[in-house]
Amino acid sequence: MIGYGFMGAAHSQGWRVAPRFFDLPAQPSMSVVVGRNSGAVTAAAAKWGWEEAATDWREVIARDDIDIVDIVTPGDTHAEIAIAALEAGKHVLCEKPLANSVAEAEAMTDAAARAAERGVRAMVGFTYRRVPAATLARDLVAAGRVGEIRQVRASYRQDWLSDAEGPLTWRLQKERAGSGALGDIGAHAVDLSEYITGLRLQSVSGILDTIVTERPLLAEGIGLSGTASAERGAVTVDDVAIFSGRYGSANGAYAPLGTFEATRFATGRKNALRIEVSGSLGAVAFYLERMNELDFFDATLPPTEQGFRKILVTEPDHPYVGAWWPAGHMLGYEHGFSHQVVDFVTAIAEQTQPHPSFADGLHVQRVLDAVERSSATGSSWVPIQS
Repeated sequence: MIGYGFMGAAHSQGWRVAPRFFDLPAQPSMSVVVGRNSGAVTAAAAKWGWEEAATDWREVIARDDIDIVDIVTPGDTHAEIAIAALEAGKHVLCEKPLANSVAEAEAMTDAAARAAERGVRAMVGFTYRRVPAATLARDLVAAGRVGEIRQVRASYRQDWLSDAEGPLTWRLQKERAGSGALGDIGAHAVDLSEYITGLRLQSVSGILDTIVTERPLLAEGIGLSGTASAERGAVTVDDVAIFSGRYGSANGAYAPLGTFEATRFATGRKNALRIEVSGSLGAVAFYLERMNELDFFDATLPPTEQGFRKILVTEPDHPYVGAWWPAGHMLGYEHGFSHQVVDFVTAIAEQTQPHPSFADGLHVQRVLDAVERSSATGSSWVPIQS
C-alpha cells in the first residue's frame, strides 16, 4: 500500500479483516506500506499490521514478492504510480477520483487496458458501491422494482471546512487534489447514482464556487496535520459544486435528469451522502448517515397502503451481510473497505475484470471536467465524451 493517511487506515482495515470473515479464493498478505516519512510510515506499519515499511515506492513495485499495489496517496501521484505498477505486472487498486485530470485518467486507463491483456487487473475505489444498502438499491432498480427511472437526486454534504480559519491542507490545493468538493465527494455522488440506476450521464450544467479563498498555512508545511501559522495561502479549489445532469436512456426510455450537490460547507452535516431514484413504479432512497437502512416506495400498492418503508439491511441474504453478524447487528463505514477487498481479490483469482474499472473512473473524471468547464464558461450544457 502506497500512502498511509486517512484512506491508508481504512484500506488497511479492509485488507486485515476481509480474509478473516470471508472465504477468499486467495489470501492477501499485508507485506509493505510505503510513505516518504520513514518514522511515520514505520509507526503506521506497526499500528495497522503491515509486515514492513518503506520509503521508495519504485523499489517496492519492482519486488517479485508484491502482487498488488494499493494507491491511497493524493491525486497528483495516482497516474505515475498506477502506470508504473501496471507496467511492472502488478494488480492495482487506486483510490478515487482516479486522477487529477482527464489526460491523466486516460493514460491510466490505457495502461490498464494493456495490462489486462496480460491478465493484470485494475480497479478504482468507489467504496460506497459496497455498502450493503446501496448495493441492495442497485439490485432493486435492476430488478425493475421502481420501473422506468424518471428522476435522480444526489447530494454529498459535509461541514469540515466551515471554519474559515481551518488550515490550508493539500485537499485545498488544485495541484495536489485536482478539485475540491467536486472531486473529493461529488465524484462519489456521480458514481453511486450511475451504479444504482445503471445509467450514465451524457451532459451536465453546473457552477462551482469558493467560499473561503485564503486559509492559514501549517507551520510544519502543508499537510494533514500541524500548527496553523500566521501566514496565509490561497485556496485554489471549489468549496461547493451544484450541477444538473442528463442521463442516457435505456432501451429508448425517457432520459432522466439528475440534480447534484457537493459541499464541505453544509454546517451540521458530517457525511451526508444521499441518493434518491424515482421511477414509474416506485422509488429508492439511500442515506449514508443511516447506512444500514434503505427507504423503498412501492407505487403498485393501493393508495391506502403506499408510503416509504424502511428496509433494515442486516439480513444474511442481503449483499455482503451473511459473512458478518446475526440479523439486526449493524455494519459501519469500515466494512465497505473489506467488501472492496473481497471483490478485488475474487476478480483477480477468477481472472475477470473488477468494477469499477479504470474506464469507469475515467468516465467520472470526464463528468467532473465537464462540470468545471460548464462553470468556467457559463455554458448551459456540456456534453460528456464517451
